[in-house]
Amino acid sequence: MDLDALRAEWRQRYGAPPALRSEPSLRMLLAWRVQAETFGGLDKETRQALSRSGPVQAEGRHLGIGATLTRNWKGRKVTVVVEEDGFSWEGQLFPSLSAAATAIAGSRWNGPRFFGLRQEP
Repeated sequence: MDLDALRAEWRQRYGAPPALRSEPSLRMLLAWRVQAETFGGLDKETRQALSRSGPVQAEGRHLGIGATLTRNWKGRKVTVVVEEDGFSWEGQLFPSLSAAATAIAGSRWNGPRFFGLRQEP
């Protein structure tokens, strides 16, 4: 199925489809929903484990509020500061380090990788 067919199938089964533009993501999400209806979804132990795990925290927040991440990008030094509610760069607050890195680079980037917090594979 192409993206339009996936959206039509979702609409027929569940109502308004999610605002995804990725055909593979929508395909996997639809497949999971159909399988969950058929086979019952997550088991009790998995649901309990997920509820105990707590909220997901943006990667990079562990560095602490006020920490700075610096990188030279295209001949200029860029600095992002870890804030209580996200990551700030040039007066703008971003919810994730990846969102900040993407704004800096002008194309999609993994934030921890952009700032050298992850090793290259």
